[in-house]
Amino acid sequence: MAGHDQDAERLQAEFGAVQNRWLDAVAAHRMAPPDHGFSARLAALAGAARAEAEICRQAHAAGYGWPPSKSAGDQPYELRPGTGRRGPQALWQTFDAAVVQLTSAAATSDLLLVAGANDALADACEALSEAVVQEDRASGLLPAAQARRAS
Repeated sequence: MAGHDQDAERLQAEFGAVQNRWLDAVAAHRMAPPDHGFSARLAALAGAARAEAEICRQAHAAGYGWPPSKSAGDQPYELRPGTGRRGPQALWQTFDAAVVQLTSAAATSDLLLVAGANDALADACEALSEAVVQEDRASGLLPAAQARRAS
């Protein structure tokens, strides 16, 4: 039984660490200027959502439930529609749909539903991050990508 207690403690500690990573990633968008770091913030949010999905699957396998939340859809200003978000509109529509999916899932206690919604958000953020990098390079906000050297 001691091994089970240690596994539960480890999982709870990992879950807490992932939650902190998520909060940090969201906080980075709260008062961010429209700068060259936007794509990196999107990539960090994607990573946090991916980690959240994985820890939710682990917690589900260990018999835990998600603590329902009604505030999961609260978005930082730079991620809200109508704020001059950079990147293709179609990708932002996918992002917005993923936020709605996550908000809906987070209002339940279903960890697998939350995991799937976080995966959808991670996919949307990854695609946006890549597209914003390309746009920022084309505009000169980011330096041009260096060509790979032939070995």
